[in-house]
Amino acid sequence: MTLAAGVAIAIGLVVSAAACITCMPGRTHTGVLPEMGVGEVELAERLAGHVEVLASEIGERCIDGAYSELERAAVYIETEFEEMGYELEGQEFEVEGVKVRNIEVEITGSGKMDEVVVVGAHYDSAQGTPGADDNASGVAVLLELARMLKGMKAERTVRFVAFVNEEPPWFQTGDMGSVRYAKMCKERGDDIVAMLSLEMLGYYSDEPGSQHYPSPFASLYPDTGNFVAFVGNTGSGSLVRRCVKVFREHVEFPSEGAAAPASIPGVGFSDHWSFWQEGWKALMVTDTAFNRYEHYHEATDTAEKVDAEKMARVTEGLRWVVEDLSR
Repeated sequence: MTLAAGVAIAIGLVVSAAACITCMPGRTHTGVLPEMGVGEVELAERLAGHVEVLASEIGERCIDGAYSELERAAVYIETEFEEMGYELEGQEFEVEGVKVRNIEVEITGSGKMDEVVVVGAHYDSAQGTPGADDNASGVAVLLELARMLKGMKAERTVRFVAFVNEEPPWFQTGDMGSVRYAKMCKERGDDIVAMLSLEMLGYYSDEPGSQHYPSPFASLYPDTGNFVAFVGNTGSGSLVRRCVKVFREHVEFPSEGAAAPASIPGVGFSDHWSFWQEGWKALMVTDTAFNRYEHYHEATDTAEKVDAEKMARVTEGLRWVVEDLSR
């Protein structure tokens, strides 16, 4: 093989790999966002209300130093679910001598009830932060998706789960809430066909240069942080593409997708990682966290930085995504 041929093959492999990671169906929205309808305005108000309660009224939520606040957050989520008419299921376990729990409600499917779609978000915060974007925003979207989809005629069973202990020092350990939950599901033989982790969905910027990436993504994606991202590993590529396709078909809001190697920093940095460990397709829906948001894991991650109107647009799109996955 000549040197030129070898270089050509190498370039071809790189291009092919990049296409597998970044090639998504449909086109992302560009330009001015459409005017919000009355329903979206009301949705934005409810989303902002959840973030205000979790991040401002309750604040820091974690075992070490803010256990009572972690419990208050759990009770708030349970109360919201109950007021929607759901029956609660809890997975309680002990960590460092205190009891914590995952919180689950479900819409039972009909024709394919044994196939399960999980939509989850963690409700704890990192130590020293009120956790508005991380992750009161994700919990707010979880609650409103559950409200919007209540009574949906689903073929597959859809579970909405609020996870505890996503943040350090529990992240990717046996005491991470989603690890406990995924293992329980595996042990009882659940057939989880898709999992969506709602991880930081509240911060957007129209400033050029506001978006950053781990190598080698900077040359493949926009440098303006005004989009929502669907991020999975290579084994979840079909799920990522399906979700991006449905989202783009139903809402006019910027969106990007990536089905990337799990070894790239950030690709597995949420509760979807726990489901990969059990062999299931899972992805993270996110504003890209520290790749955009300078207040990540800081005391300055406060409620007024969350853009509830843009969260409402994302939530509307995710409603269509979950409905599609439930068929």
